[in-house]
Amino acid sequence: MSDIYLNQLGLLCALGNSPADVVAGLRAGVSPGMQMRAGYLEGREVMVGEVLAELPSVADLPLRQRSRNNAMMLAALAQIRPAVDAAIARFGPQRVAVVLGTSTSGIAEGERAMRVKVAQGEFPPGYVYGQQELGSPARCLADVLGVQGPAYVISTACSSSARALMSAARLLRGGLVDAVITGGVDTLCAFTVSGFAALDSVSAERCNPFSANRHGINIGEGAALFLMSRDEAAVTLAGWGESSDAHHMSAPDPSGRGAETAMRDALRRAGLAPAEIDYVNVHGTATPHNDAMEGPAVARVFGEGVQISSTKPLTGHTLGAAGAIEAAIAWLALQPDNTAGWLPPHLWDGAADPALPPLRLVEPGMELGRRPRHVLSNSFAFGGSNATLVLGAR
Repeated sequence: MSDIYLNQLGLLCALGNSPADVVAGLRAGVSPGMQMRAGYLEGREVMVGEVLAELPSVADLPLRQRSRNNAMMLAALAQIRPAVDAAIARFGPQRVAVVLGTSTSGIAEGERAMRVKVAQGEFPPGYVYGQQELGSPARCLADVLGVQGPAYVISTACSSSARALMSAARLLRGGLVDAVITGGVDTLCAFTVSGFAALDSVSAERCNPFSANRHGINIGEGAALFLMSRDEAAVTLAGWGESSDAHHMSAPDPSGRGAETAMRDALRRAGLAPAEIDYVNVHGTATPHNDAMEGPAVARVFGEGVQISSTKPLTGHTLGAAGAIEAAIAWLALQPDNTAGWLPPHLWDGAADPALPPLRLVEPGMELGRRPRHVLSNSFAFGGSNATLVLGAR
């Protein structure tokens, strides 16, 4: 069976507006887009992870595709457009697919339109409901590129874009297509921030994963797009695992059985032992329930021997885009030029939770002394949707 490769990456998030910016931010432990902002929660500011880039205009798109979400996706596409165009020319538009993850799509446009309707009695002329349809990013990208293969969005909350990468790999392994543009995009809006606040899950300051003092997330935004194919490249999607808790509408199964199943399934599919994983990018939302579940699950699979970190204090929780953005961070750490073996740092207050097992959290500036070989990345979502990716260096 042919290996699946992640050939190219377009990326922007709170850490920066390109893969190079993101590497610089990770290595310095500095994220310019993590800022206190008004307008997302009534009556108070909240820390969010904003994309600070100037996004491309969407004025030439059909009205139903004009959203900030699609603009951010097109900004990521621009970074890899020559390679994508070359793949389309080589394989033909019928043999190229688009598989994306999102949870917001154009909800921000719907929010603005609803405020106008409440104030003036009707929606503004620049708004149509299609702007917030979840399938919009895939349809927009397929139309812009002129591809005719399968084009769809997976929306399973915070596991969406991790599952998009899995689905893209299955299209390739099934011989249905020869290349896939895959990843995820999510943009900030009051709906998601307010929703998590209603669950008492939003932190008033920078989130604090695995700390005894943790009390919630920061919502973020961003986009990560990969060109995935069977053409050999420096990084492979070596394996993936998925499971469903079937436990609760929003809380994870506190036993962590589903998370453990996803991790072990990903290792099995990759043909790897736990000791062969150099680093785990944990879901690490800094909510009391997630960290209490994930810490013990990781410890059961890996013991105390693997380096781990949550990158959400540097990106915010990008919801439907989180799986792809964190896979992108893994991809960057696995590049051949990372001969020192830098790893994404874990930013927190250092107050270990005595209820959690000891974990080897990556300290700022920590290096392996060699290029990492395999990285595992977790994404766990509402409804108990668990997704784990394993990326490998070639």
